Formats: sequence, C-alpha cells, structure tokens
Amino acid sequence: MFNTIFPKIHKEGYKFLAISILATFIILFFSKFLGILFIIITIWVYYFFRDPERYSIGDDKYLVSPADGLITDISEKSGPEELRLENTSYTRISVFMNVFNCHVNRIPSSGKIEEIFYKPGKFLNASLDKASEENERNYYKINLTNGEEIIIVQIAGLVARRIVCEVEQGQNLKQGERIGMIRFGSRVDIYFKNKKVLAKLGQNVIAGESLLASE
Repeated sequence: MFNTIFPKIHKEGYKFLAISILATFIILFFSKFLGILFIIITIWVYYFFRDPERYSIGDDKYLVSPADGLITDISEKSGPEELRLENTSYTRISVFMNVFNCHVNRIPSSGKIEEIFYKPGKFLNASLDKASEENERNYYKINLTNGEEIIIVQIAGLVARRIVCEVEQGQNLKQGERIGMIRFGSRVDIYFKNKKVLAKLGQNVIAGESLLASE
C-alpha cells in the first residue's frame, strides 16, 4: 500500500524535486499563497517522475505497451527512414503521454537492442502525426527472441526537452524492462509486423502490462 501511494521516483527526477522543494521553502517565507502553489507543483514533480514496478505477462507471444497513456493512432505505416526501413510496411501504434502519465518507457517483448538512433528536432504537440517526423526522437530497433523485429520510437512533445535512453546497443532485455523515459509530455510509437492487434483506438494503456498485439 505504501509503495502504491508513494512510489519510488526515477533518478532523472531527483534534481527537479530538490529544486522544487528548495524553491518552495524560500517562497513560503515571502508568500503563503505562492508557497502553497509551489507545494502543489512539488507534489506534481514527484508524481511525474514516479517509477512504479510493473508486472508483465511474461509471454513473448504478446507485445505489451511501451508507455503509459492514450492510444491515439493504429495504422499501417512505412518504417522510419532513419533506420533505412522506409520501404517496409508495419503496423504502428502510437501512445500519447500527457503530463500526468508515468513517463518511464519499457520494452514490449524480450529481445536484443540491435540499433539505437537519436535525432534532434522540434517540439510540436506530440499528439500530432507530423511529430513522428519533425520532433526530437530516439529510435530502437529490437530483434525479438522469435526472430522478428520491432521498432520503438520515443518522441519528445510540446513541453518535453529531453529523451533519456537507459539501454545500449547489443543489450538483451526481458519483456517489461525499462528502456528510458521522456521528460514532460510526449509520445511513443511501436512498429511491428505479423501480429494481431489487440488494443483499441482511444484505449488507456499501462507500460509493461497492457497487451497491444499477439501472434
């Protein structure tokens, strides 16, 4: 129960939480109203950087969601040209994370990180389709244990200013393990083939737990 109410926070959040707490104490000396406002902001900073434990299905026949948030798109798309996959057709599911969602991202199925490619860019609203081509983003090409491949793309949003990658090329990961996070509102796309889509447009999903597709 305690961990549910007060989950641990991601290491990226320590600096922001410390700054927010310090600013709150200083401002309280000058204004009770502004101090209360900063207390609320501090609580939000803690909440934003939460990093709760998640429990995946443990079955690599399924793809679990790489992110918390709202499914805003399910469609057939060409693969990212940044990974030389523009001539390959994939099913793409987009998960939009607002500023109240947990922003820690996870691997949908066990596999090996074959390639990581970071591309700087703009900071458009991540819910827009053109954000996939213009915003700051990080690509992960993952070889699954069954020999198939999936692509995960972290896309920074309107407020986000940094994508955090916590894995390395060549690293093996199990389903649901952390791959990184995006700070302050963003989106994650997953590209895959040869699977039946289980998720629905407009569905709220949980990283590492909600099922998106199956063999």
